[in-house]
Amino acid sequence: MRTLDLLVVAVYLAALVGIGIYFARSQKTTDDYFIARGTIPGWAMGLSLLATIITSVTFIAYPGAAYAGDWSLLIPGFMFVIVIAIGGVVIIPFFRHVVHVSAYEYFGRRFGTPVRIYSSLAFAVGHFSKMGFVFYLLALTLAGMTGWPIQRLILSTAAVTVFYTLLGGIEAVVWSDVVQGFVLWAGILTSLGYLLFLPAAGPHAVLADAWSHHKISLGSTALRFDKPTIIVLVIYGFFFYLQKYTGDQTVVQRYLVARSDRSALRGIALGASLCIPVWTAFMLIGSLLWSFYRVTGEHLPATITKSDQVFPHFLLTHLPNGVAGIFIAALVGSAMAMLASDMNCLAAVGVEDFYMLARPRSTDRQRLRAGKSIVFLSGFAAAAVALLIARSSSAALPLYYTITAIVAGGLAGLFLLAFLFPRATRAGAIAGIAANLAFTVWAVLTETRPGPWHFHLHDYMIGAVGHVILLVVGIAVSFVLPGKIAAPELTLWDWLATRKAINSKLSTQNS
Repeated sequence: MRTLDLLVVAVYLAALVGIGIYFARSQKTTDDYFIARGTIPGWAMGLSLLATIITSVTFIAYPGAAYAGDWSLLIPGFMFVIVIAIGGVVIIPFFRHVVHVSAYEYFGRRFGTPVRIYSSLAFAVGHFSKMGFVFYLLALTLAGMTGWPIQRLILSTAAVTVFYTLLGGIEAVVWSDVVQGFVLWAGILTSLGYLLFLPAAGPHAVLADAWSHHKISLGSTALRFDKPTIIVLVIYGFFFYLQKYTGDQTVVQRYLVARSDRSALRGIALGASLCIPVWTAFMLIGSLLWSFYRVTGEHLPATITKSDQVFPHFLLTHLPNGVAGIFIAALVGSAMAMLASDMNCLAAVGVEDFYMLARPRSTDRQRLRAGKSIVFLSGFAAAAVALLIARSSSAALPLYYTITAIVAGGLAGLFLLAFLFPRATRAGAIAGIAANLAFTVWAVLTETRPGPWHFHLHDYMIGAVGHVILLVVGIAVSFVLPGKIAAPELTLWDWLATRKAINSKLSTQNS
């Protein structure tokens, strides 16, 4: 890496750490540390959501996926907007009024402590995997630029990120995300400009070459479920983002930091609307990279063995000294911002769903100390996951989709059971969870072993089928076996009736 690029990255990282130090002074309670006392403006919360979702998986894996294939892996992202359009107006205010810090408080109130603990663990396992991918891709990129060992970079970035996260809590995370959003777009537009105008043949030749070779295609429209066709990716994306909006602490925590219900709705809508253009831009970068090396005749060095390595190589070899540093700073900053957010959320879940249950008489100061300890441990546990991923030869984005499908935990199905079915019982929820876990184990163990009893759908479908199984079994057991119906008022129907009564009362008072 060139000296000026390194200097730009160093200044940017110092600024992010400075934000953490600035807000560290106000992190005196768990409400300060986990939900910023509900003082964040909606627009800032929206940009924070964007930065939480746009990670090094996006920076490197999306261009790598488009370079190696087409835009088919962009399809799940479209479901991000569709899911929030369908249920956001109800789901966001509901969570803001039902839970205090942890999204899994809701499952506990509906189905009891064991279900709450299960949902918390399912979230934690899934996010350790996600954090591991982010650490890995960040280290992979920096290794290609510096020549340093990837294992050393994983541990080094983990140490820096844990330090930054311990300082400023969720408030520092959100405001560093805001800065990150502006730097992100500067890097995207600069990279697209060089890819289009650097070749002597001009932008038309690069775009035409990508188009004629189907590098901007959304994939196969065949009605097949054993391949990553459009229908499979739509199903995967719908359930993935339904789970994200209803059973993912990193998103639910964004609902809680906003100043009001309206502010939270606007912020989530802003974040969702910004994600699609960013994902599309990174896919376009990957397609243009493929055409760039064809049109110019330039050869990639033998050290480039994965499609995920092509974009970082282009940044260092074709962007001017210092300009590449801006994009690299955005990459590193994005990874740190997302990891900081995830560590903070894991700490919130750890304190609310485990520590407080084990020590209900603990003081707020003790809980805050426990939360910071969880930040430390979760950061280095995720680094261990990254070291395991580094041994894989697979491209990152398909591998990421596969793992997130497997470790989904059925949380979207669990939410639908709790939210839509007032007669759902604790026994039904536990039976659904058991059925989902049994199915997931069977599917993972048999999908690579052809035979009459193997899982014959594509592995992206494992999570979606698991959600449906949990929901169907949960409904069936709730109706067949007698059991106590817990907190039926915490369902969609009672929530709508309550909101209607409140709005009617306010209307009467105003008139």
